[in-house]
Amino acid sequence: MLSSAPRARGFGPGSRASRIGLLLVLAVVGVSVLGFVSRIPQPLAYHDFADQRTLFGIPNALNVLSNLPFFFVGIAGLLFIRRRPPCPAARHFLAGGERWPWLIFFLGVTFTCAGSAWYHLAPDNARLVWDRLPMTLGFMSLFAAMVAERIDLRAGLWLLGPFLLAGLGSVLYWHWTELRGAGDLRPYVAVQFLPLLAIPFMLLLFPARYSGTAGIWVALLWYGLAKLLEQLDGQIYHLAQQIISGHTLKHLAAAASAWWLLRMLRRRVPVAGPRSSAPGT
Repeated sequence: MLSSAPRARGFGPGSRASRIGLLLVLAVVGVSVLGFVSRIPQPLAYHDFADQRTLFGIPNALNVLSNLPFFFVGIAGLLFIRRRPPCPAARHFLAGGERWPWLIFFLGVTFTCAGSAWYHLAPDNARLVWDRLPMTLGFMSLFAAMVAERIDLRAGLWLLGPFLLAGLGSVLYWHWTELRGAGDLRPYVAVQFLPLLAIPFMLLLFPARYSGTAGIWVALLWYGLAKLLEQLDGQIYHLAQQIISGHTLKHLAAAASAWWLLRMLRRRVPVAGPRSSAPGT
């Protein structure tokens, strides 16, 4: 039988239970902190991006067109994951079911191109919903993939559905509250940032099922850079002599993050060799 959680020297059952407990405590603390914070409405100033130039008849052209890399990375990822067989001798996926979180991740990346481009054509709260919905598919499916590959295969696959529902629900809840004049981004903040905080802990605390951990770290760094560029939208636009803005660069950095994950998947191999009798094989 395939063990759903790979063992390595120094990772005994008690120690593993302690590490899982630590992750659960961190999650509870994170959610509790948000629970004590007042509701967070969407600032309307968020839609006022620095670069609003129209090029080739496209409003906010660079913020729209810079979403194209999401499409190319997403499609490349989907084609890779859907190969039959996905790879020689189960090199990239020891269990067939492991493909599902990654398939949904790259689906979310692909849809992010359309959703974000649609939003940036005429930024407002209504269109922002379509920007955020596919992004939650990416956040939560990646979270489930890391749980499956680092902690427990069956748990990660079982949690995929609830994680996705939580992600989509957080955006719909925010939109519903905005329509009633009491916008609340707290669930969406949790969906976006708690996985990004938990994944590094999983990488540090649990043994790898596959090689390529460095690629995941690089992807996280690219995404962190994307969030920084987003915050420096206007400053970068000014420093770049109004050639390119921070938000445009944010799209490129976020797409680079997804590309690094695809690169990691293509190159990785099982750490302990292929094993059989797993769910979905």
